[in-house]
Amino acid sequence: MADEQWGPAVRLLWGPPPGPPARGPRRGLTLEGIAGAGVAIADAEGLGGVSMQRVAAELAVTKMALYRYVPGKAELVALMAEAAMPDPAAGLDAALERAGSGWRERLGAWARELLAAFRAHPWLLRATVGARAVGPREVGWLERALAALEGCGLNGAESMDAVVLVAGHVRGIAEQERAVSAGGAAGAAVAGGAAGSGPDVELGAVLGEVMRLRGADFPALAAALASVARDGGQDQALDFGLERILDGIGLLVAARGAGA
Repeated sequence: MADEQWGPAVRLLWGPPPGPPARGPRRGLTLEGIAGAGVAIADAEGLGGVSMQRVAAELAVTKMALYRYVPGKAELVALMAEAAMPDPAAGLDAALERAGSGWRERLGAWARELLAAFRAHPWLLRATVGARAVGPREVGWLERALAALEGCGLNGAESMDAVVLVAGHVRGIAEQERAVSAGGAAGAAVAGGAAGSGPDVELGAVLGEVMRLRGADFPALAAALASVARDGGQDQALDFGLERILDGIGLLVAARGAGA
């Protein structure tokens, strides 16, 4: 069943690039070019703007010509995600090298590079969820996160769960940023902040107005917001959450008797 459902996408992602079909499509049409056209549309309009018809129009071919290369939208999105995900052998490996040899530093660097990928292509948040075909780049990212935990004494399931936990935190932060961005400049103006402010700043501005009107009803929240305003600390949700997650993993590593 899985092969029936995802087989075509798996073959496109992992198999040798197919040669031009015997007839129909114009010369020069490639999977890389098809994916690139889809990525450009998604970057501009979101994943909802992508369709086989739209990509075909961008490439100046008929939809039927496109179907001879890519059997449907699910396979198209799989190709787009693979194209948009940074090649781990490039920037990610360099970031991990700079982080050093410690598992904590390397997993932290991995998380920050993943957030950068989601920031560059916010539609990847929708394209990389659920049961689906995954390509070499995405698998390469998983490989490097798991490799960072080698020698820590964790078993395979624990290592996988640790990576999923870190990735989930990154996705949550990226989703918040995407929601703020979708609000646009008008939403930022209502919140009292500038366009491009982080989610913590946006939420703090809105809550500040609530506190001005009803702060006496929520004394703990009013005190927390006053502390933030006095001491700073907004827009640190990624680092704060990541450090606490790594602290927890560190306790498990210590319990296994492995070095950090």
